[in-house]
Amino acid sequence: MNKAERTRSYIIEKSAPIFNKKGISGTSLSDLTRATGLTKGGIYGNFNSKDELAIAVFKYNVDNLTRFFIRGINNAETFINKLLAYPTAYRKLYKTMLAFGGCPILNTATEADDTHQMLCRLTAEAIEGWRKKIIELIENGRQAGEIRQDTDADRVAGIMIALFEGGGILSKVTGRDNYMMDAIDHVEYVIHSTANAVEKTHPIRKESE
Repeated sequence: MNKAERTRSYIIEKSAPIFNKKGISGTSLSDLTRATGLTKGGIYGNFNSKDELAIAVFKYNVDNLTRFFIRGINNAETFINKLLAYPTAYRKLYKTMLAFGGCPILNTATEADDTHQMLCRLTAEAIEGWRKKIIELIENGRQAGEIRQDTDADRVAGIMIALFEGGGILSKVTGRDNYMMDAIDHVEYVIHSTANAVEKTHPIRKESE
């Protein structure tokens, strides 16, 4: 990594918690210069605009979150445990994530939905990538005989993501941890319900049944 690349990385790293807490519109140039210790020219000599920096920060935040998930997934031996790596990660990350301003995917989605086309698209892509990874784990688990064949992978993935994001925003807004903890508990219940040994009475199954 050359000096210019190191400087860009430094700016992104120092700007990440500010954008995540304040959003694009709420983040000022003075916020960025204080956080980085650089001048306006130092920042805009590496990024053409605040929007360009915000996009780089979003990608940085999502990459960090994804890498944390992947480490847990790769360390697990069974596909059920690979799926359980998600709630395990959220239990570990929850307090840090709150101090950081909350989930970067949810924060960006809320702000960019009607205001920033590029970030809105990148957020949708991040959610879709997350959904596909969960589906992939479930489908591989079915092939390995660990997960019930009647499990609706797409539905389970959607429920997991909705619980994580919904529990997170409710806890952040109200200051009550129980919303997130209850959501994580229910994600674990949903995952365990897909295990091949579970009786076929649980509602997380294909809509056609």
